Amino acid sequence: MFRVDPKTVTRWAKAGKLTSIRTLGGHRRYRESEVRSLLAGIPSQRTEG
Repeated sequence: MFRVDPKTVTRWAKAGKLTSIRTLGGHRRYRESEVRSLLAGIPSQRTEG
């Protein structure tokens, strides 16, 4: 959804931009509402042509 490297999203979570929930397997899960609000603040990429 963000079109960035997954490690970037992990850094955002560590920086407090997203709240992550850790699963028993060590994976991170993010609240949809937080993801959507963060996406709303990111300017969309323009394609030329």
